[in-house]
Amino acid sequence: MRYTKLAGMDVSELCLGMMSYGDPKRGNHSWSLPEEESRPFIKAALDAGINFFDTANVYSDGSSEEITGRALKDFARRDELVLATKVHGRMHQGTNGAGLSRKAILAEIDNSLRRLGTDHVDLYQIHRFDSTVPLEETLEALHDVVKSGKARYIGASSMYAWQFAKALYTQEANGWTKFVSMQNHYNLLYREEEREMLPFCADQGVAVIPWSPLARGRLVRDWDATTARTETDEFGSTLYLESDRAIVEQVAAVASARGVSRAQVALAWLRRHPVVTAPIIGVTKPGQLDDALAALDFELTDDEVRQLESGYQPHRIAGHS
Repeated sequence: MRYTKLAGMDVSELCLGMMSYGDPKRGNHSWSLPEEESRPFIKAALDAGINFFDTANVYSDGSSEEITGRALKDFARRDELVLATKVHGRMHQGTNGAGLSRKAILAEIDNSLRRLGTDHVDLYQIHRFDSTVPLEETLEALHDVVKSGKARYIGASSMYAWQFAKALYTQEANGWTKFVSMQNHYNLLYREEEREMLPFCADQGVAVIPWSPLARGRLVRDWDATTARTETDEFGSTLYLESDRAIVEQVAAVASARGVSRAQVALAWLRRHPVVTAPIIGVTKPGQLDDALAALDFELTDDEVRQLESGYQPHRIAGHS
């Protein structure tokens, strides 16, 4: 495993996404793996040198955090890990059950720490932008979370570049803790982040940790193939276009010509972008972790990159809500 910097922390060049692990009877991820099925994948990631783990309070109604916390406590030393979680999604019905108010943030960091079984997270991220709350309220609450010792750093996730720029400016103007990372939607099928967000992150020295680097699995199988997840993933069904089929076919062609997996090709393409710090991978089947690890040493030629990119069609903005 190779490591890189996220702010001042050393993180593995792959981050294990924990959305795949959670009680399938809780929340809206009926395809998630229950605890006993999850633990071998988490242990294998740790054994491979992955030290960066990303979850969220809303994943499987908090059970992802519970599974993550217990596994990491059993299998690893806490001070070697970079543990990230997120806040924004609805955690209970009725008033004040979601969002980025001061009330919600201060309550949800405590709830996340309880579920994770730790006294701090290394990276606390806003899962989405909340336009219903004054930005200053959200940012000062996050600053207070850091100053209380409950989070070491803070990050953001999918939003418009102008929103992220406004947030960083507001943090700097008030002397508040600044965002150090952007977790955004970026892969071969969705490249709209290249227009503004990625150049802005490069300019500001912000780490980029893309979610869905394999386009929810679409880049690693034939376009018409289905899985239990694709059949129930309502959010994922809104992200991609029929025209993306051409890119999926080019990934298959390059993989076949080079004698590697499609996942290696897709991840190698993503990692070529210099601002990408660590893509967030999902692992639910044998061999998926091996493919991701192999991508760290696989290089595409310039001609192959042009081949992979040639069929791209502009997309509407997807993933910000």
